[in-house]
Amino acid sequence: MEPKPKTTHKHTQNISWGDCDPARIAYTGRLPWFALDAINSWWESRLEGDGWFQMEIDRNVGTPFVRLEMDFVSPVTPRHELVCHVWPVHLGKTSVAFRVDGEQDGKLCFSTRTVSVFIVADTFTKQPPPEELRTIIERELLANQS
Repeated sequence: MEPKPKTTHKHTQNISWGDCDPARIAYTGRLPWFALDAINSWWESRLEGDGWFQMEIDRNVGTPFVRLEMDFVSPVTPRHELVCHVWPVHLGKTSVAFRVDGEQDGKLCFSTRTVSVFIVADTFTKQPPPEELRTIIERELLANQS
């Protein structure tokens, strides 16, 4: 996977007892949820508070996932805040890929790579990324190359 750039969007999540399984670590099924919540936070931070809900409802732009990869490195527990570092790693003609690294107490716990396709939400038809979104993603990709 791509190395983490110096600057990433950081999304924090408190891990609670209810997120855990009988082994007293975060239930495996919650980890993708944490990563997806972090990507939604990335969108909100770039679109003046608009995340996936507003993109879908107000902008008529959907981004359904077509791929989700996750590497597990260390258990996530309620002992420390989970910090998810989010950044785009690729922009295609109709898709965008994000990387999310989840860390606790400075230690990598998981790394996720997702791919989403841009669609016209009300017709569920593939489209290129709208210009505003393309500009935001391209700017970040360029900044992360240095």
